[in-house]
This record gives sequence, C-alpha cells and structure tokens, in this order.
Amino acid sequence: MTTASDSTAIVTGAGSRRGIGRATAHALAAAGWHVAVLDLDEAGAKETADDVAGAHGVRTAGFACDVTDEDSVESALATLDTALPPVGALVNNAGITSPVPFLEVTDAEWDKVFAVNVRGAYNITRRVAPGMAERGFGRIVFLSSVSAERGGGVFGGVAYSAAKAGQLGFARALARELGPVGVTVNSVAPGLIDTDITGGALEGERKTALLAGIPVGRNGRVDDVADLITFLCRPETGYITGATYDVNGGSHIH
Repeated sequence: MTTASDSTAIVTGAGSRRGIGRATAHALAAAGWHVAVLDLDEAGAKETADDVAGAHGVRTAGFACDVTDEDSVESALATLDTALPPVGALVNNAGITSPVPFLEVTDAEWDKVFAVNVRGAYNITRRVAPGMAERGFGRIVFLSSVSAERGGGVFGGVAYSAAKAGQLGFARALARELGPVGVTVNSVAPGLIDTDITGGALEGERKTALLAGIPVGRNGRVDDVADLITFLCRPETGYITGATYDVNGGSHIH
C-alpha cells in the first residue's frame, strides 16, 4: 500500500508566512509526507520548504512557479521529479481574491481571477494526475471558499465566487473520472480564516460584526483548514471523493 512516507505532496501558493498553504505543508509533513512547495515567490517557497524540513525531518523542496503559466508549471514539475519521491497528493491552494463589485469589474480583473483560481488549478492538475492514475494512487484537494456556496458576501465578489464555484464543479467531475484508478478528489471551503489576506479586516467593529455570525464564536485558524486537508490526503481516506467540506465555524450551514 502507498504510504505518505514514500510519496510527495505538492502544495501550491504556500510561500506566505501566515497562509493556509504553509500550515498545510507543515501538517502534511507531520503526517509523514515529503513536501514540494510551489509559489510565485521563490524565496517564500524555499523558506517554507526549509521550515518544514527542519521541523519534521522530511525531504522538501521549494520552487518558483506561476500556476497560470504552462511553461513555469512544466519547469517546476520537471525539477521536482528529480528531487523528490513520486507525487501522491496535490493541494490546489494557490488563489487570489477580488472584492470588486460586478458593475465595476473589468475584463482584465475577471480574467486574472479565473486565470489563477481555475486555469492555474487546471495547469498543474492536468500534469500531475496522469502519474497518479498510472501508479494507482492519488489525493487531490481543491481550496474553494464559502463564497462559492453562499454567493460572496465575505471578502470575495462575483468574480471570486464564480471562480471558486468553478473549482467545485472541476473537483466533482474529476472525482468521477479518477475514482476507478485510485485517485480521490475533494474540496475544502473555508470561511473566515485569519491569514495575511483577511488579517487587516479582522479588527474593531468589523471583526465584532463578523464574529457575531459565527456560532463557535471565533474566526478560523489556518490549522483548522490544514488538518482537514491532511485528513483528506491520507492513504486511508480512500472512500471519500467528490465531497466538499465546510470549515466555517457554522457561519454558513446548508
């Protein structure tokens, strides 16, 4: 049976110090995975990789990668193939948000949001999935958002909600196709999580108002999301696929 200790987990967009990606890289390494960190920020990617290796004693590597650029993805994965064990898990974490109202959104803004969140996930998943299918094992997790389920209203506007909803359809259809070859595909939809993206907005009256709508009485932490992703990547978690897991403290119950 495939184990985490003989496989590599890729986490995209994991260069930020306070992001879900870096927390996920740590959680996966704690579970025994070797970890490849891909990020636009090469220094951030390598810093995360070094932190993870130092903390957990697994093999890691950090690569500069623009998920919207096919050549950049090809280059990063080619280097990864020679540096680490075969890829057993992919966490499509790289993403950007956009609060621009629909009546003000530009074509360029719309395309940029879809380029990172949807095309970026396609670019890397399309190149990693064949190897998983060939080896008969794989775990793919998409980082969607509560905005996709409730229609924005947190930080993301229409473009972001539409792109994150696109990821849900992507994951569900892919789960049907890849299930027979041992690859599961699931989505995680975080609510209000305290990261560099949301940190500035979680202050004063705005924070009080937001927390009032969360039954558990606090904003989410990156570890809340990272732990769930790691569970979905376990070799033992082979009978869950095509599912969407909410991590929102009860702020959106449906």
